[in-house]
Amino acid sequence: MPASNLCHDAVIRALESDGWTITDDPLKLEYGDRNLYVDLGAECSTLGAERAGRKIAVEIQSFLGLSALRDLEEAVGQYQVYRVVLAVTQPERLLYLAAPRRVYDTLLTEKLGQLIIASLALRLLIFDEKNERVHQWIESTDTGRS
Repeated sequence: MPASNLCHDAVIRALESDGWTITDDPLKLEYGDRNLYVDLGAECSTLGAERAGRKIAVEIQSFLGLSALRDLEEAVGQYQVYRVVLAVTQPERLLYLAAPRRVYDTLLTEKLGQLIIASLALRLLIFDEKNERVHQWIESTDTGRS
């Protein structure tokens, strides 16, 4: 099993405070002879009509490497692999990439970041590391480029 991400606990607390119940830590995906591990699986535990019964998978990226761009490349690669496998094995579960607000406010709001988000139809969970709260959910729409 993979090592936990440095922001792992902060994301768990952010999700829980936003009404989610962590169901898998990590979420194991099996396909063929391979096992993959998404950082978290969760279900909405609030009564709100919009999210009631929703299931999500969350891949957490701390963006603490020497290059935030390199971290983004790695995170997007993982995200794409997990999205393809989830579509086959657990199609009811939506995948999100969790990124710290500091990265969203810089790299992900820049022209390149916006191109990647829109072109790959990434779903993002932006979290505040310090306050351990969800800052924003971003539901990107597919632009037809894949």
